Amino acid sequence: MCDQPARIPAPAGVAPAARYSHAVTATGRFVAVSGQLALDEDGKPVGVADPAARASEVFENLRRCPAAAGAGFQHVVKPTCFVTDMAYPLASRAARAAHIPDGRLPAASAVQVAALVAPEFLMEVEALAVVGEQSRANVA
Repeated sequence: MCDQPARIPAPAGVAPAARYSHAVTATGRFVAVSGQLALDEDGKPVGVADPAARASEVFENLRRCPAAAGAGFQHVVKPTCFVTDMAYPLASRAARAAHIPDGRLPAASAVQVAALVAPEFLMEVEALAVVGEQSRANVA
């Protein structure tokens, strides 16, 4: 089975995407990662007044969670970013770029919401990944 998702950044008749792929195909084991917040391992908020620090912690948690299932950012086929203010995706994009290079851009969505689970949270990101059979051996 293929271990790397195939990305389709510009299907015929669709404007090219700048920071995501319009479609991604993959075969393998599905990994769903719940929405991650800017919380450290003790459940304490990180970067309360710093959107960049918050975004960085969110993406570090997004790295840790799929890793526990034998997946990495190379297997992510679609993250969804929920923000309370459309100014926050800029910080999210920078954090995402640190983990996902342009050559592996997933399908993606960014959505502004009225609120998240608590007022101190400004951003939450969930992800879907597909791990090929070769990566199963990495999971205990």
